[in-house]
Amino acid sequence: MLKKEKVLLRLYPGDELVYRLKGSKTVVTTYVNNLSDTSVVTHRDTVSFHRIDRIYFAQHKFHNTVGTALVVFGGGLFLIDQVNEVLVNKESPSLDDGVTAISLSSLVVGIPMMILKKKSQKLRYPARLMMVDKGSGFYRPDSREQIH
Repeated sequence: MLKKEKVLLRLYPGDELVYRLKGSKTVVTTYVNNLSDTSVVTHRDTVSFHRIDRIYFAQHKFHNTVGTALVVFGGGLFLIDQVNEVLVNKESPSLDDGVTAISLSSLVVGIPMMILKKKSQKLRYPARLMMVDKGSGFYRPDSREQIH
């Protein structure tokens, strides 16, 4: 699956495929048996690329990475402050207003950014399914194959 010039999903025979057909409300979970130029052959059916409305797969975006960094930063800052209070200054644990404000705000902003992920991609321009030949720049051989 391509979106503009970025590969979002590569399907190989044996991969799980979760999709919804145009005009249907049911989500079909199956596996890829084979791929052709215009369709995907599943274990029960042959589905043309143009009949598929939406494909479901986990997507990782840049905001997920930023959210993870904010959560690590907020939690780490709080822990470092507490370690500094107890071990270095030999005082009882206490909350510093500045550190607490920064830690909580980075956690409050970071957690939703980290958790919210796009679960599907609708197949309309610029996203499309495409069969890629070996000579294409988008081609990558299946690295899961066993070499005997």
